[in-house]
Amino acid sequence: MRILITGANGFVGQALSHKLFTQQKAGVSSLHIDSATLLDVRFDHPSPKENVKQIVGSIGDHSFLEDALKEPYDLVFHLASIPGGLAERDYDLGRAINVTATLELLELLRRQATPPVVVFASTIGVYGAPLPDFVTDDTPARPNNMSYSAQKMIGEILVDDFSRRGWIDGRSIRLPGIVARPPEPNGAISIFMSDLIRELAAGRSYTCPISAGSTVWLMSARCVADNLLHAALLPQHAVAERRTWLLPVVRTSIGELVQDIARMFGSEVLERIRYEPMDAVENVFGRQPPIDVPASRAAGFVDDGSIEMLIRNALQGAR
Repeated sequence: MRILITGANGFVGQALSHKLFTQQKAGVSSLHIDSATLLDVRFDHPSPKENVKQIVGSIGDHSFLEDALKEPYDLVFHLASIPGGLAERDYDLGRAINVTATLELLELLRRQATPPVVVFASTIGVYGAPLPDFVTDDTPARPNNMSYSAQKMIGEILVDDFSRRGWIDGRSIRLPGIVARPPEPNGAISIFMSDLIRELAAGRSYTCPISAGSTVWLMSARCVADNLLHAALLPQHAVAERRTWLLPVVRTSIGELVQDIARMFGSEVLERIRYEPMDAVENVFGRQPPIDVPASRAAGFVDDGSIEMLIRNALQGAR
């Protein structure tokens, strides 16, 4: 099997690559990987294996993308994107990567003799704001709050349409807040959730931009990697009627999350947290309602299981 991962040096891309290649080395992988091609604008570490090729460049460069797809692929994980905050500040950049490059990638894959499986990383942002009082598998998308959300919705529609035509076998998964991202700024507004977990666990103080009573949907990078791989392995009959999945999540208030961090790392954590809510942040990321996704769970998608496991998985992935 030949695999392609766009955005492979990103937070989620590294977690997915680690899972794929660790399982392959241990001989427990569900995929037999003959070769893998990783695309990103830079790489922090050299290729882990001889059959893993890293190619540096932007998928916004058509000639770069065309050159990278000269050979066919059996499985594509399309993770590359311009995140929400940056896509909102720089509309042209967000459109170029999140929409135009996604369409060009799909058009290049369309040329293959055998349609590849394509796993597209979408976002819960497609539901817009404010969210309804309860969210399910069938809650309609309404990307009214950020260009990033609308751009990801366009990506989902393209994946569905190319799949309908038989050019690819696509699956889109809507990702919640992913923790714990590295501390470097990446343009994602939701990075504060990662900062909160990492800073408090490390014994440092943190000022949270949403209130203690705010509710969030969270998932660790390790759990995201599990779900991405699961999406890739779903048989065709499992995606006959549904190709877009809202993942199960750990839903918690920020106060509950801080209490669990304190139970794990000491009660002094409670003295090192301050709250300075910002309406613009809380309205988008701090009012996430109860969620029930039986179709997603029946298809085999999972969450971290508990707040404590979420914290442990998040910190393990951040090291």
